[in-house]
Amino acid sequence: MDTRTAHTPASALSDTASNAPHRELVAVLGRAPGAGTETLGGKAARLSEMIEAGLPVPPAFCLTTGLFDLFLRETGLAAEIRAAEARAADTSTIRELITARELPEAIADTILAAYEDLGRPRVAVRSSACREDSAAQSFAGQHDTVLDVAGDEALLDAVKVCWASLWSDRAAAYRDGTGPTGSIAVIVQEMIHADVSGVLFTVDPVGARPNRLVVEACCGLGEGLVSGRVSSDFFVVDDRTLEVIEEHVRYKVTKCAPLTPGRIGMTKVDAADRNAPCLTREQLGELAGLAVEVRSHYGTEQDIEWAMHDGTLHLLQARPITTHPQDRATDQEHSPYVARQADEVQHGTLWSRMDIGEIFVGLMSPLGMSFAQYYQEHVHADCAAALGVRDTGDVGLHMGYLQGHVYLNISYTAYLLGQCLPTRDQRHFTRRFVSEEVDLAAYENPFGTFPGGMEDLRSTLHWVQSTATEMLSMKNRAEEMVSVRLYEFDRARQLDLTRMSRRELDAELARYLGFFHDAHVGYMPYYINAFGFYGVLTELCAKWLGADGDNLQNRIKTDMSSLRTVASAQEIWGVAQAAKARPRVMGIINEAPLEEIEERLRQDVEGLAFWDTQMKPFLRANGTRGRQEMELTHPRWIDDPSYIFQMIRRYAADGLSVDDIMGRSRALADGDARTVLEKLPLHRRKVLETVITMYSLCSELRETTRMSMITSIWLVRNVVYEVGRRLVAEGVLHSLDEVAFLDFEDVRAYLAGGATERESFPRTELDERRRLYEYHNRLPEPSLTFIGEHDITRAVRPAADGAHLVGLGSSPGRIVGRARIVEDLVWQADEFLPGEILVTRYTDASWTPLFAIAGGVVTDIGSMLSHSSIVSREFNVPSVVNTKYATQRINTGDMIVVDGDTGVVEVVEG
Repeated sequence: MDTRTAHTPASALSDTASNAPHRELVAVLGRAPGAGTETLGGKAARLSEMIEAGLPVPPAFCLTTGLFDLFLRETGLAAEIRAAEARAADTSTIRELITARELPEAIADTILAAYEDLGRPRVAVRSSACREDSAAQSFAGQHDTVLDVAGDEALLDAVKVCWASLWSDRAAAYRDGTGPTGSIAVIVQEMIHADVSGVLFTVDPVGARPNRLVVEACCGLGEGLVSGRVSSDFFVVDDRTLEVIEEHVRYKVTKCAPLTPGRIGMTKVDAADRNAPCLTREQLGELAGLAVEVRSHYGTEQDIEWAMHDGTLHLLQARPITTHPQDRATDQEHSPYVARQADEVQHGTLWSRMDIGEIFVGLMSPLGMSFAQYYQEHVHADCAAALGVRDTGDVGLHMGYLQGHVYLNISYTAYLLGQCLPTRDQRHFTRRFVSEEVDLAAYENPFGTFPGGMEDLRSTLHWVQSTATEMLSMKNRAEEMVSVRLYEFDRARQLDLTRMSRRELDAELARYLGFFHDAHVGYMPYYINAFGFYGVLTELCAKWLGADGDNLQNRIKTDMSSLRTVASAQEIWGVAQAAKARPRVMGIINEAPLEEIEERLRQDVEGLAFWDTQMKPFLRANGTRGRQEMELTHPRWIDDPSYIFQMIRRYAADGLSVDDIMGRSRALADGDARTVLEKLPLHRRKVLETVITMYSLCSELRETTRMSMITSIWLVRNVVYEVGRRLVAEGVLHSLDEVAFLDFEDVRAYLAGGATERESFPRTELDERRRLYEYHNRLPEPSLTFIGEHDITRAVRPAADGAHLVGLGSSPGRIVGRARIVEDLVWQADEFLPGEILVTRYTDASWTPLFAIAGGVVTDIGSMLSHSSIVSREFNVPSVVNTKYATQRINTGDMIVVDGDTGVVEVVEG
């Protein structure tokens, strides 16, 4: 179908507006020959040109800059604004002057006559500044848009909002140093209630590979994609053949859409559409054809916004791409090393992102990556020293970074750990961090082995002394860490960071970074020792028990009540029962939108009592948890308790008892494990029982002190977001979402120095980090482990019809059940039904409450000691991890078999 036939030709519009008092100051787009950006603004001028060229742009009219200037003169605002600018008044003062002023009757009549001429549909009201969408500056997103407007008063108010946005903080920051304020026009365009929308770049904006049209598509309105709040599909189309040459279909949970007339917000994607591509190949070819036509019309590469409703494509905007893509296909882009190393090191290093604290998992934002680098430079070496490593080596070699992911340098770490007796043989450490993607048979550590002789002796004595001290102090240190954590948490809750000066905020960040250092250094021995005792247990089971010992280490269970992470599920159950006993409270939790529950509870007498007696203690104990904790951009439970409310709904609705949550296993070992151990001679049984006891103790202390570690990250996050709020107020950031594109070292330097906000955080650097992050987000998930260099762009995508997956069986047992893909905990927790198989990319501590009701767990990535494995064992839930492609090959509702002993997952009924 030719999409252009679906649009009303501009020439067919009636001339009702010709009777308007200022009709000459309104332009019907597509019928304004000769009108340029000085009259229409950049965006409207472009849309008018596209309509004239016959492209499928929704009908619209433009309130020209002349009408805006007339409004300023007739209301006397021109003089008031000049006076405000002369005294350097806050831009919000100017915006308030405009939005509060009544429109002169003649101007209002002119606008409404044009609206009548358009047919009075629901409309999108968009700003169009004079320098917007030029080849020199895009000004994209700097001025306001008001969506889904209907009715005279709403339209007039929206026009004033757009006019006032000429003085928005972000627009002022963007044009800083480029000239005076200028003028602004306003577009009133028929609203497209998009089923699918997105952006298309006629050149790869980052990768620079030729003949590639890059399409990102999401369900619903494009505002969700622009703000980064929704998942999108990614396609590449060859601009010569218009054939799709690459696609990456993501699981899509949420979309931006009208909730009620005039109110745009987030809602769920229909279950049937979540795994499906947003666009068919035919639709992609049609969209690509339009893009080539736009590029040909303007003779330059274009950034195009588009929408589709009822199968019809609409072009909403096109602007020249103002930045030149960079060719990133270099050798260095394929290596986690920050600096080039000698060839034998560059190509022989073993890298892994398995189990590195369970907080670096997944793609990280530029802020998260820079914070990880801070950890590497200022903390990681002391963590190694806490393990008894005498020589901590070159801190710059400990970790690496590959296209948005953090890796541990296993080769260099194994070399350094050669100073410690348990890891003198590097294989004891190396094989714990290697997935089946790497064949260790041909691997040789390019760093060799740690120097022998006197160096060896000194290192051994140092390790023995450090280990003895650790064994004597580990319990006391854990108790102290718990006490300090609660003190720092309570202190932070009493502070108002918004009232602090920059110097005071700098001192607070320094305090938090000190706590961050001590918490990580204190936590590391528990983490590594639990790892070590698990490894010893695995080896002894294989050596002494043979076939009877297969998977025995995964049947050994700690007391669930001693694990802080697992106990959080029991505590949510307790809060759910307390809510259920108060019908009024439960009603608020069930009926209010998630983002409003906390406020409504606090405004209700009974709700406030529930909050004070139930929610506050729970959040004090667990509230600093969140997903991917080293990623500073993710809110924690205490910042956004939506997920907790979802789990309260689920636990209350399902009528689960505490035994359902915690009663799956409480014994130190399963019966079959005890039976196997009793076959051993007494001395061997005692050795194994001692190892089991130490593994259990270190696991318990690890979980207890882990709360100190993640609380320290939350404290740092609070300061960073306070800086972010100030940057938004100054117009340096468009919104708090852009905190993700800050660099942590820039934040530290800003707080410690005297440079202005705009000097400290250049817009060009923020935009470049955003583009690079979006590019990394489009790429396939990189390998968990690899040797040397790794080109993610050449990763092979799995076949879509795979029904047999092989991973690591990490928690024993076999179960058949319905699969549930979970991508977003907050939005999907209420969908998860008891007994379903949880299928997701990876998990961390924040997922634990779902494990309590899951029938089984399947993850794309993970290892025997990842969170999903440990917690699955504690809940006696069959688990298979590191399947790589489970979330792509399994659909919600599929009947699947999960075999936690063999590591096999099969789809038996689609």
